[in-house]
Amino acid sequence: MQTPRAIACTIYPDVQVLDVTGPLQVFASANVELQRQGRPAGYSLHLLADAVGPVACSAGFSLLAEAAREDQDPARFDTVLVPGGWGAEAQLRNAPLLAWLQRAEPRVRRLGSVCSGALILAQAGLLDGRLATTHWDSVEALRTRHPAVEVAADRLHTYDPSGREGDGHVFTSAGVTTGIDLALALVEHDLGRSIALAVARRLVMFLRRPGGQAQFSRFLAPEATHAPRLSSLLEWIPGQLAGDLSLEVLAERACMPPRTLSRVFRRELGMTPGHYVERVRVEAASALLAHAQTSVSTVARLCGFGHPETLRRSFHKHLAVSPQAFAERFGAGAPRAEG
Repeated sequence: MQTPRAIACTIYPDVQVLDVTGPLQVFASANVELQRQGRPAGYSLHLLADAVGPVACSAGFSLLAEAAREDQDPARFDTVLVPGGWGAEAQLRNAPLLAWLQRAEPRVRRLGSVCSGALILAQAGLLDGRLATTHWDSVEALRTRHPAVEVAADRLHTYDPSGREGDGHVFTSAGVTTGIDLALALVEHDLGRSIALAVARRLVMFLRRPGGQAQFSRFLAPEATHAPRLSSLLEWIPGQLAGDLSLEVLAERACMPPRTLSRVFRRELGMTPGHYVERVRVEAASALLAHAQTSVSTVARLCGFGHPETLRRSFHKHLAVSPQAFAERFGAGAPRAEG
């Protein structure tokens, strides 16, 4: 009889509870589906911490760690997961945790993170030279603190056992629920598509969620401290989306020559003025489609796209979904008929 793959999740105070329970439920549900087929369990699940006992999570209740991490030989585990949460920052100074992860990396088949847990892997030096993602709110910290990491901000996860884009050994996932997407990908690789699909159906979710994490976050104007020369312009843009926001208009508003404005945008925001405006327009359109019964053509006009086809192209470019699909998936209801 095949021994179940041991999945370990290392927890700590103020861990995000869904980062832990979401992926583990996927593995538990896979066991249920295997049992329905008369097959043995595919996984055993383990919670590790600095010490045995309750660990208070960010939701205000405790998870029970069954073992002290330092007492465990990493080689006994098939897969180790590092969750994120409010407490992740403190774990960057947890030298025993970082050392244990460094020992684990060459000895386990898979080592991955959920959400801001990527910062912990990066602090341990395990993401250098690798493709990685994290929660959109932690992307800048990952880029700034760990320049050797290849950050892919809009990935749901970077697990790719084929090795074409990501990594089948050390990998990351984005914010919170994407840990579930990651776990489904692991189950599919281990047990096949039919089991993974059965688990996704049981949990009422996509086997592979369309799009990236950009579809779930607001493209807000950066704080003035991040872009001091652009702060007043960035506050002005969202109120002018239906109008002319060409480079010349923006430059006049900012009291800069167009070429100077372009250089400042690239230096302070890492993108061109046109790209920034397009992203703000997409975010505004997303909000309208998600919260109002508004036709796609009206949204296109109000947000400065002019024609629905232009809106559609921008949605596919930035969110990897169509406006109609976005409204159906995330809105209170589908948009009204065109016209």
